[in-house]
Amino acid sequence: MKKVICLLLLFISIKAYSQNTINLTLKRQLDSVMALDQKYRETLTLLTMPDKKDSVLKSLKMTPAKASNYFWKLQERLDSLNILFIENVFKQYGYPGKSLVGSPTNESAWNVIQHSDKISQYIPLIKNAAEHKELPYQLYAMMLDRDLMDKGKEQIYGTQGTCRQLKNGVQECFIWPIQEPKKVNARRKNAGFEMTVEDNAKRLGIEYRVVKLKEVK
Repeated sequence: MKKVICLLLLFISIKAYSQNTINLTLKRQLDSVMALDQKYRETLTLLTMPDKKDSVLKSLKMTPAKASNYFWKLQERLDSLNILFIENVFKQYGYPGKSLVGSPTNESAWNVIQHSDKISQYIPLIKNAAEHKELPYQLYAMMLDRDLMDKGKEQIYGTQGTCRQLKNGVQECFIWPIQEPKKVNARRKNAGFEMTVEDNAKRLGIEYRVVKLKEVK
């Protein structure tokens, strides 16, 4: 009887181990994808920062427009290769989450989709991964907000900012319109965000105010 119990416990432990074994090959591949996803984005971000862009442009010996166009072309080439790889991963494994590739590698596929034009296609997969704790829920919230903004709808968590001309003719950087803005910080807290919408706006260099959809359209 003891022998049977020992064998049963051994079987259970082996099964549990196999279910939680990290796919190291896929992890390495996704880590490489993540590096490519960010390769030129840091430089492109610096080119948008008034206190940084002059030094970057001086080292590059390019005009702002030429530098931006140059690095975007390089990044877009990498993005097109990354999305092909990630879509093949989805076909084989579903979303490559925490239990398969560990953390933070589980965020690699999210980054690739977030930087693509395929958010609407894959957001159900991202949502499922978040609900099963394979991916931080905040990342799904950010992608949902991006998808809603891209469709011209109110966002839910207030994660997305933009700069554009409003209907009154004023060019302004603002947090994209939010559903029931008075309740947004409660929603953010439930989703796991540590910052309020006001603090997040400040992080993005935006002075927060409630912007209504009718002001944008």
